[in-house]
Amino acid sequence: MSAASASPVLVLLGPTASGKTAAVARIARVLPIELVSVDSALVFRDMDIGTAKPTPDERALCPHHLIDIVSPQEAYSAARFAADARTLIAAIQGRGNIPLLAGGTMLYIKALRDGLSDLPEADADLRADIDRRAAEQGWPALHAELAALDPDAAARLKPTDAQRIQRALEIVTLTGRPLAESYARREVDAPLPQMTVLSLEPSDRAWLHRRVEARFDAMLAQGLVDEVRRLREKYALDAGMPSMRCVGYRQVWNYLQGDIDAAAMRDTGIYATRQLAKRQITWLRSMSIDQRIDCCRADAVVQVMDAFAARAG
Repeated sequence: MSAASASPVLVLLGPTASGKTAAVARIARVLPIELVSVDSALVFRDMDIGTAKPTPDERALCPHHLIDIVSPQEAYSAARFAADARTLIAAIQGRGNIPLLAGGTMLYIKALRDGLSDLPEADADLRADIDRRAAEQGWPALHAELAALDPDAAARLKPTDAQRIQRALEIVTLTGRPLAESYARREVDAPLPQMTVLSLEPSDRAWLHRRVEARFDAMLAQGLVDEVRRLREKYALDAGMPSMRCVGYRQVWNYLQGDIDAAAMRDTGIYATRQLAKRQITWLRSMSIDQRIDCCRADAVVQVMDAFAARAG
């Protein structure tokens, strides 16, 4: 298929509980789409309830990609998403179908559209050395060391911000460049097909909060605690893994560890989900979006359908 005749690339973004799944189901009944998930939690196998993974009936409406592709013990990066999404877009267009990228992990779309900073991979030996020296001297001493190497980077960090100091020292040591210069260097990829990007965003934050609360309660009723218990039995997991840092899973983990009671698990789970939605909305406001649709409106799904149908022509 030539570039001129290639099907459009549709993108639907929005915070959690904004109605993206319902919109995808509506679109799948009208357009020949294949869904490419833009969600950092849906990639994990056996994590179904807490990620609000599409049901078998919903997944039967169209092919779904980048769901259930890694173990909860693994990590999945924005760089890997960008590479996988490029491959899938070309394959879907080659089949004469329309790629629809939908989800709420805005960093993935940024990586796909804008490329990634030219940063080195983590170096285990160097990190171990930095951690050893921090244990001996304290992180403020490592912050002072960073200030001597890269004053601008150090000025943006607190002397006690261990994680960021460690990564900044690692990058500066490995590259020999200031941090800002490394972040400015971009990987060069082939041009992407033109995308039409829509977002579902709430005009009423309280409306979204009510949906978040109702959905988290539904997840608990569906067996989220048992799901996390089974994950802990099946996989060698710890609380620091990306899968167990997902909203909902982290709070249930703390409950199963005996750190909090059931009421606190529910309250902190709902609060963490609201905070996730707030971060997602902040991301969306900083992004270039072709059309922003109020997800609080009763006809929001129809608006999404009409906008994409017009683009698909």
